[in-house]
Amino acid sequence: MFTAKHFWKDFDWPLLASALLLSVLSLAEIYSATMAQPSENFFLRQLAWVTVGVVFLFVVAAMDYHLISEHIPWIYVLALGALLYTLASGHRVSGSKSWVALGRIQFQPSELIKTVVVVALARYLSELRASRYMTFKQIAKACVISLVPMGLVALQPDLGTALTYLPAIALGLFIRGIRPVALISLLLGFVLVLPVTWLVLKPYQKERIMTFLDPDRDPLGKGYQVAQSKIAIGSGGLLGKGLFRGSQNQLGFLPTRHTDFIFSVIGEELGFVGVIASLGLLTFIIFRSIYNAQTARDNLGLFIAMGIVGTFFFHLIVNVGMVIGFLPTTGIPLPFLSYGGSSVLAAFIALGLVMSVRRCRYVN
Repeated sequence: MFTAKHFWKDFDWPLLASALLLSVLSLAEIYSATMAQPSENFFLRQLAWVTVGVVFLFVVAAMDYHLISEHIPWIYVLALGALLYTLASGHRVSGSKSWVALGRIQFQPSELIKTVVVVALARYLSELRASRYMTFKQIAKACVISLVPMGLVALQPDLGTALTYLPAIALGLFIRGIRPVALISLLLGFVLVLPVTWLVLKPYQKERIMTFLDPDRDPLGKGYQVAQSKIAIGSGGLLGKGLFRGSQNQLGFLPTRHTDFIFSVIGEELGFVGVIASLGLLTFIIFRSIYNAQTARDNLGLFIAMGIVGTFFFHLIVNVGMVIGFLPTTGIPLPFLSYGGSSVLAAFIALGLVMSVRRCRYVN
């Protein structure tokens, strides 16, 4: 039986502390990155979203994830409806019709719906009858759960966010078990589809890939952002130039520095120490979530926690790889660090689910 005493006893305080430390670091660097734009109130907006996110974390953590799973079919249908509504009536920002307005508040449904897909996929995989390997039919059904919302997000078009729907299905299939021939078939299909995707990419998306393959192709145009990002991180040295003192940041040489390139600002102002601290906290969140998945009471909890782990890990690898020039530029935020209400709220809700899995591990 659930009691307040049991909730506080089983609550994962180290996990919350890590997320809050990252949020404090994020707020400091967002303030630094947007000091020249005080009228936009980026700092106060982010602070408000972090506060709302923490509230949602406690609410979700207090719930039994089995209850959420019971209602996930209807939530999933509503999520698809929200994506269709966004396609029809959403607001276009930076070329993508990804935003919906609720009064004066704008949010990105695709960020929040990732967690819905994780739970829906976890429920399906956990309910499959016991066997070592999944059948092709079962794999196809699992893929549909992820690929339908992913396709709707890609149509916005928001390819970066659409790609973040892949880690949960990839990790889920791996954990559940697929035959080597099925794995080879999926990989082969992915390779064969890649040339086709080039035909549907927007011109700016193609240019990003070409610039990644040839960084000197347009150093003052498409390649400018990554070039300035490398300069910012490299100039930080061991201890950085100091908070609010980063030249690339303060002089405005680094575009979108408070959102996708917040990691560059950390590297410049806080140096190698700040980079290691932020990456260390994110790594702790990932490994702590893996531990909670391992101690889950059932496969549903395991798949939920690991789906969230896969999503966090993908965000981390792609965003950091992007800002140091190892991957093409995409609009994928760094969890708990990048500016953005939708991504911050989604990250805290996801962490709340991991805590729910932990809290319910000893419930009979």
